[in-house]
Amino acid sequence: MTVDLLVLDANIITMDPLLPQAEAMAIAGGHVVAVGTNDQIKCLGTASSRTVRLSGRSVLPGLQDTHLHLQDSGYYNGTMADLTGVTTLDELRSRLRKHALEHKDGWLFGVGWYTGVFSEENLDRKALDQVAGDRPCYIYSTDLHSACLNTAGCQAIGLTKDVSPPLNGRFSLDQDGHPTGMVHEEAIEWVRARLPVITDDDYVRGVQYGQRHAHQHGITGVIDASVSERHCRIYGAMADDGSLSIRVAGSAKVHPEETVADAVERLNALRARYRREMFSVHSAKFFLDGVMENRTAAMIDGYRDAAGGNAPLMFEPGVIKQMFAAFDAERYQIHVHVIGDLAARAALDGIEHALDVNGYWPSWHQLTHLQCIRREDIARLGRLGCVANVQALWARHAPSVTEVAVPMAGAVLAETMYPFRSLLDGNALWTLSSDWGVSTLNPFQIMETAITRQPPGKREHPIFLAGERLTRDEALKGYTTNAAIAAWRPRTGRLAGGSAADFIVIDRNIRECDIHDIGATEVIATFVAGREVYRSDAHDF
Repeated sequence: MTVDLLVLDANIITMDPLLPQAEAMAIAGGHVVAVGTNDQIKCLGTASSRTVRLSGRSVLPGLQDTHLHLQDSGYYNGTMADLTGVTTLDELRSRLRKHALEHKDGWLFGVGWYTGVFSEENLDRKALDQVAGDRPCYIYSTDLHSACLNTAGCQAIGLTKDVSPPLNGRFSLDQDGHPTGMVHEEAIEWVRARLPVITDDDYVRGVQYGQRHAHQHGITGVIDASVSERHCRIYGAMADDGSLSIRVAGSAKVHPEETVADAVERLNALRARYRREMFSVHSAKFFLDGVMENRTAAMIDGYRDAAGGNAPLMFEPGVIKQMFAAFDAERYQIHVHVIGDLAARAALDGIEHALDVNGYWPSWHQLTHLQCIRREDIARLGRLGCVANVQALWARHAPSVTEVAVPMAGAVLAETMYPFRSLLDGNALWTLSSDWGVSTLNPFQIMETAITRQPPGKREHPIFLAGERLTRDEALKGYTTNAAIAAWRPRTGRLAGGSAADFIVIDRNIRECDIHDIGATEVIATFVAGREVYRSDAHDF
C-alpha cells in the first residue's frame, strides 16, 4: 500500500470516540489508513506521497446535507433571476428587469421570493406584467411550494378559468374565477410540464453548479430529497463519466395517484438501474402535506389564525400505511415531508404500522421539517427508530415563522415549533440539513442557528424558544456521524482508519470560537475520497 496523501500539523476533529482529536492522518486509495500524531503518521509517507501541512488549522469530516434539492436548485440558481432577500415589489421587478436585459430571449424566470413577504395578497400576474409585458414570466418562491406567472405566461401554457387544478395542487383565482397567476404545490409541476423543454445538458450544468457551491461550504455528501427518473439519469451519467464529485443518495418521489404495486415496481427499477459509488437510490419520498405559508400544511385542529381553514393530507391515511409497509418490506428508507402536526402523526402511524407488519430493521426512516408536532408524538420518533431531519436555520424570529406560522399553529403548538431539543431528549436520531434552495446550504450558519435560535451573527436578535437549542457537539453530529447513519454511508462522517477520506479544512475551531462567529466560518479546502475538489482563493496551506 502506497500512501497518497499525508495531512500534518492539523487540529483534526475526528468524530471518532476512540480518538476524538489528532494531529495528522495518512490517506491511500481514497480512504484514511491511519490517524495519530505527526511523528506516528509522517513516517508512513514515501517519496511519491503528497504532504499537506496545515499549521494548526482545523479539519472536520466532510459534512453531509441530508435534505436538499441539488440538481433542481443548481439549475434554478445557476440560470434564473435571483430574488432572494427581496422585500418589495419594486425591488423584485428591478431584479427581473436586470436579468431580462442579460437574458433577452424566451421565458423570463426567477427564483427565491420570500413567502414571509409575498403572497396571493400582493403578488399576481398583473404585478409581473409591469416588468415582463408580453414576454412570458414565471418566478418560484424560496420554498418551491408556490410560484407566479404573468399574463403572457398564463396564456402561453393555456391556464384559464376553465382549467381544473391537478391532485394536491391549487390555482389561485380572482373573484371572477380567472387565474391570478399564483400556483401552489402540484400545480407547479402542472405548469412546469408545459414550459419549454430543459435539456439534460442544462441539468448537468445545474449539478455542476450545485456541487461546486456545496464543496465551497464543506459539503461532501447529500440526499437529494425528491428525485425522478430524470434526476437519476443525470446523476448516473455523471457518476459514470467521473464528473460527479459529491456523494448523492436519491430519495425517489412517490405520487398519490400511483397504486402501491406500481410505485414499488417503479422505484425498484430505478434502484436496480442506479447503483454507483457516487450515486444510488436509497429511499422513497412522500409529501404528506405542503407548507404553512400557502396554507397547505395539514393540521389536527385546523388553522388557529383569523382566516381559519385547514388542508387535507396528500395521501389518505390508509394508503400511507399500505405504502409505508410495502416500501419498508422492500428495504427502502422512507423519507417523509411533514410540516403540520396531522402530517407528522400520519407519518408516525404509517411507520409504526410498517414495523408491526415487517419487524424492526435499521432503516432510519426520516421525518423532515417537523415544524409542528404534538408533545405526545415527539417521543414516538425515538421509540420507532426514526430520524428527525431538521432545517435549523428556520427556527428563528422571522416573518414566515412568527407572523405567519405561529398564529396559524395557535398558542399550544407554537410552544413546540421546531422542537429540536425535545426531539433529542426523546431519543430520536437527529440530522441538520438545509433544504437548499429553500434557504442557504451553508452548514456553519445553520449550525449557529441550531445553537442560538437566532439568525447567524445577530447576538441581539430575540431568541426563538430558547429551551429548544442544541449544543455545538450536537449540531456537529447532525452534519457528520448522524448524517452518515441517515444517508446509509457507514464509512463516512468520521476520520478513522478505514473511513472514507472525505474531509474539509476550515479557518477556525468551531468548538472554541464565539458561538456567534460559527456562521462566518470559511472553508479553505474540501476533499472527497482523498481528492481535492475545492480550494479557496482567499486562503492557502
